[in-house]
Amino acid sequence: MGIELYRIDDRLIHGQVVVGWGQPLNARFLVLVDDIVASSDWEKELYRMAVPPEMDIYFADVATAIREHARYASDPRPGILITGDIDSMYRLVKGVKAIGSINLGGIHYRAGRTEKLRYIFLTPEEEKQLRDLESAGVEVTAQDVPSAHIVPLSDVLAGASR
Repeated sequence: MGIELYRIDDRLIHGQVVVGWGQPLNARFLVLVDDIVASSDWEKELYRMAVPPEMDIYFADVATAIREHARYASDPRPGILITGDIDSMYRLVKGVKAIGSINLGGIHYRAGRTEKLRYIFLTPEEEKQLRDLESAGVEVTAQDVPSAHIVPLSDVLAGASR
């Protein structure tokens, strides 16, 4: 089984991930990859509280996630790996080179970002990183919940389905 979903969502762990994605995938573990959260016991405890008891959670900075990826990927249980930003996922994919697809979840507005979908806002640098991942053979799609329409990166960047 291993990692069934690689997701970028700036809210990290919340109901849409745990229930919306976790239940249909029967996820039994989450890997939260974030350099800041991984170094903060207080933040880790907050995220732990959002995870049901039958689901394990692992915290890693990007460098640790690269080193430990084979362990996560070979876990016999289904899991979800989530980053809070495109740059973290970009660095992870470049370090692992074995990730075939990425799901864009909530990437919300902040200064310098342009709306692409109602739940995706991107800077020009983030767009470039996503294009680079796709040109390296990674399938990049947007889908906020499993029942929603899958939007290919080309349509995301064109601002389709707004």
